[in-house]
Amino acid sequence: MPESPTTAPITTAPTPPAGAADGALALLNRLGAAAIAHPGGNLVDHLQRVRSQLAAWGARPALQLAGLCHSLYGTDGFPAVLLPHERRAELASVIGAEAEEAVYLYGACDRGATYRDLARADAPFHDRLTGRPHPLTARRRRDLAELTAANELDLARADLAFRDERGAGLLELFTRWRHLLSPGAWDDCVAVLSAPAHPAPR
Repeated sequence: MPESPTTAPITTAPTPPAGAADGALALLNRLGAAAIAHPGGNLVDHLQRVRSQLAAWGARPALQLAGLCHSLYGTDGFPAVLLPHERRAELASVIGAEAEEAVYLYGACDRGATYRDLARADAPFHDRLTGRPHPLTARRRRDLAELTAANELDLARADLAFRDERGAGLLELFTRWRHLLSPGAWDDCVAVLSAPAHPAPR
């Protein structure tokens, strides 16, 4: 049976379209992302910081663009949907097919089922939008790990209560994923998530 056009991977383009970052920002603003509160400002602020973090780690342009748009379809931890995943082609036309596929994987990831075994090459990716598991290439595993690290570290920097509550568990997770992370990402995971707990206000 052929895959549904809303869930099938879109053919990978060699490079993102010219002006993709500006187009993505325009799309985010048109969809109301700047009006959504988020730790450290609003959702657009967060998305731009995630993109900048990925750039600092040396991520390729397509993955940086995915970072800029990673929550458009909603995620397992952020239910707000700015763009229904049935309109994948609309996002792909702005940021390119390769970046859009990474956005879809990040948004569709069933974290409870996928994260625990992501470090294993033979473990399936569990798609929360279709309910169907499927394999991931090594590059897509690395992309998912890097996007996750960039997102969670931005939250930990912006919200000390989040870091204090979730930091130890995230560091344990990223330690299991260490071989999937770039050296810069791993170094930042240790630096941010190993920081002393923020003292509770008196």
